[in-house]
Amino acid sequence: MTSATRNEKQISTTVLVIGTGGSGLRAAIELAEMDTDVLAVGKRPRNDAHTSLAAGGINAALGTMDEDDSWQQHAADTIKESYNLANPHTVEIVARGAEQGIRDLERYGMSFAREEDGRISQRFFGAHTFRRTAFAGDYTGLEIQRSLVNRAAQLNVPILDEVYITRLLVRDNQVFGAYGFDINTGTRYLIHADAVILAAGGHNRIWRRTSSRRDENTGDSFRLAVDAGARLRDPELVQFHPSGIIEPESAAGTLISEAARGEGGILRNALGERFMERYDPVRMELSTRDRVALAAYTEIKEGRGTENGGIWLDVSHLPREVIMDRLPRVYQTMMELQMLDITQEPIEIAPTAHYSMGGVWVRPDDHSTDVDGLYAIGEASSGLHGANRLGGNSLIELLVFGRIVARAAAAYSASLESQPRSAEALAQARTEIDNLLTADGHENVRALQRAIRNMMTEHAGVVRDEEGLKAGLAKLDEIEQRMGQVGIHPDIAGYQDLAHAFDLKASALAARATLEAAVERRETRGCHNRSDYPDTDPALQVNLVWSPSTGVTREEIPPVPAEIAALMAEVSTVGKLVE
Repeated sequence: MTSATRNEKQISTTVLVIGTGGSGLRAAIELAEMDTDVLAVGKRPRNDAHTSLAAGGINAALGTMDEDDSWQQHAADTIKESYNLANPHTVEIVARGAEQGIRDLERYGMSFAREEDGRISQRFFGAHTFRRTAFAGDYTGLEIQRSLVNRAAQLNVPILDEVYITRLLVRDNQVFGAYGFDINTGTRYLIHADAVILAAGGHNRIWRRTSSRRDENTGDSFRLAVDAGARLRDPELVQFHPSGIIEPESAAGTLISEAARGEGGILRNALGERFMERYDPVRMELSTRDRVALAAYTEIKEGRGTENGGIWLDVSHLPREVIMDRLPRVYQTMMELQMLDITQEPIEIAPTAHYSMGGVWVRPDDHSTDVDGLYAIGEASSGLHGANRLGGNSLIELLVFGRIVARAAAAYSASLESQPRSAEALAQARTEIDNLLTADGHENVRALQRAIRNMMTEHAGVVRDEEGLKAGLAKLDEIEQRMGQVGIHPDIAGYQDLAHAFDLKASALAARATLEAAVERRETRGCHNRSDYPDTDPALQVNLVWSPSTGVTREEIPPVPAEIAALMAEVSTVGKLVE
């Protein structure tokens, strides 16, 4: 018996859920309510999952405020905002299932903002035709996460916090579990499962400025899926948020809510010019997220940015009571991070990587992948958002597909006559960790992670071109060579260094997929801005699918159903909150 197996726990379950944010917990809850054996595993504490950072709201055509709203209109708005890259079937499933998602949250005890007569309050958000965004103050995601954590506790759902899954176990293209380790103690985990649901987020942490914390959204789902034999779809389509702070470096990319612009905040460059007049003279600061991010990027790139490479967001002209009442979290955040009083001084911001709109390739109906028994949901998956995510859609997606995929995984398990095993696959998973733990090279994993983030920021940011993307790929080749010389040094604090090494592997794979797909998409569409191809190419109204073996291939998008297509009119944003 090796030292690895002596320090290894074995667990068996019917369905393994990887990720304990909103999508993972929603799936686990559904399975528990069906009396199906389930285990949820997350590398972060469940109460501090990325879902808790979502502020704006959650979409469903409830018709509580505007009775003419419908799931068809919700679907039409979503497809239009996606620049016609969303899968219409995926969109229809979410729009149809949205009301049930809200009712589920109510059943779990979530408190939504309500009108005086008790109706759930809904507000305009971005490019929605009607008021369909439900909310709980400016902490909707936090309340959703709390509600899901509480419901999971009521059902006694077993959850392993701070366990890092390093590899999915597969035999003959059929998943049979996963392998990983405890980040604090190093204890290994061999988890046998009939089905696995990937809910471990996206890849926006591979940019220097990002709204994700340093150990989340590093592309874990992408690497686990691809190493198991799955593919990625549209990895190049990443939404950049216009307003992430620049300093301190440890918090670079932390979001300043777009409510700051919604309440009357003004954007200025280093020359003091209110530059949105050049880009959207009608809507100005209330323009859409992709347009404001592009405008800010352009000002900085053309030399009108601050010394730190940013622009100014100023709310100091607003009455202090308005700021304290409407923007309390922004005020508190800036005082804590910079000791900056936003009632007196402007905020230095820059565009920041915010959301992975592509992800693991899945089938629309049940989010199954190319690997039998493997599913992906939430930001780990793809198909709903296309080239621009409609504000408020990401949270409802978690609830709709969390429920659907849980049922699909349970049905798949029930259909099995036996569960495969593979000594070879298990040996590979153990050896992968062993090799890293004995690695004593001169390269530092955090430094290499920073190199990837710098490269992606320089070559695959808000605006891209062929020369820059290919230069990025050349730099990535060099970084990947250096990754063979890393040194891993667990210490008294735990095995975080080993976790960072796997984060690095994931980031490198996600970066390669993103760069290669971005080269192939030779057009400008939504979040994807190509300075060398400034126009939209009708021939590229396709999804780009990537894997290491096939590179980038094109996938046709099904036609939009007539009842939805008829509703895809231009949406006015006058008087509405920004995305």
